[in-house]
Amino acid sequence: MVLKARKRRYSPSAGRDVKREMHLFKRGKLKSGPGGKGGTVKSRQQAVAICLSEARREGKKVPPNPKRAKRAR
Repeated sequence: MVLKARKRRYSPSAGRDVKREMHLFKRGKLKSGPGGKGGTVKSRQQAVAICLSEARREGKKVPPNPKRAKRAR
């Protein structure tokens, strides 16, 4: 039986970014908004969304945001 390799959806560096952000989130140090002026992040989902949007801004390989794609249609 031959296993077919699957194509990566997220770049390894994007995964490292998520890991770093979750480390900050778990310690209560992750801030939202430009310059961290939006206050402390309260949910895991919000923490992941923040770091994925930053990865997209930096041009890393991350799938497009489904909510933004739906709104554009």
